[in-house]
Amino acid sequence: QVNLVESGGGLVQAGDSMTLSCSATGQNVGAYGINWFRQGPSKEREFVAAATWSTGPTKYADSVRGRFTVSRDSAKGTVSLQMSGLKIEDTAVYYCAAKWGFDLSQVMPRHMNYWGEGTRVTVSA
Repeated sequence: QVNLVESGGGLVQAGDSMTLSCSATGQNVGAYGINWFRQGPSKEREFVAAATWSTGPTKYADSVRGRFTVSRDSAKGTVSLQMSGLKIEDTAVYYCAAKWGFDLSQVMPRHMNYWGEGTRVTVSA
C-alpha cells in the first residue's frame, strides 16, 4: 500500500510560478515511480511528468516541457513539481500517482497503482 498526499495548489496569475508537493509513504515506496497527472475542466486526465529515483531519469508531457520540473527527494519521501510560466490552460486538478517500477514508457492513467486525492491549481489571466 502506498499513500499519496498532494499539497501546494491554489490561485495564481498567468506567468507566475508554483510548486506542488507529493508526500509518498508506504511499504516499498522507493520501488515506485511517482507521476504527476492533471485533469482540467471537462477534460480527460492527462500525464504531466514522471520521476523515477532521486537522481534518475524524468519524463515530461510536451505541453509542460521546459516550464515544469519534477524532482524526487527519497530521503524526505516527497516528489515536487515546480511549475513556471503558468498558463491559463494549466488550470486543473493535479494528482500524483505511483506506479510499480520505473518504466517511463508506461505513463497512462491505467498504468498507475495508487493515486492521491489531488490539489487544485487555478491560473487566472
